[in-house]
Amino acid sequence: MRDEIYHKARKRLKAKKGFFKHLSVYISVGLFFFIMNMVTLGNDPELWFFFPMLPWGIGLLIHYFSIFGLPFSGALTEEWEKKEMEKEIDRARREYGDYSLPAPKEREDRMELKELEKEKQPGWNKEDLV
Repeated sequence: MRDEIYHKARKRLKAKKGFFKHLSVYISVGLFFFIMNMVTLGNDPELWFFFPMLPWGIGLLIHYFSIFGLPFSGALTEEWEKKEMEKEIDRARREYGDYSLPAPKEREDRMELKELEKEKQPGWNKEDLV
């Protein structure tokens, strides 16, 4: 179990390291293109340095989302992936009637604090009950 956790953490660290290398190369090449553009500007003020950087920037953004997920939404993170996998396993179990796969955790086990607080605050008083 410890080896599995270590390898998973190592793999995640390697992915993050790869992203930051990608980002540093992107910034370096972008700076080089910008300087080259400014030096060769001459009388014609045409800025071309962003043309090669734009598609590369889109690729860098996709790389970011694949590692860190979508900001402020929690989508594409490990937790999101785990929840979606549970949903798909549950759906497949119902669809095919194959219950050999382990069932996902029941909803009560996964309730968030906000949902628990809502359950604690009923819309009626105890005195209203007969």
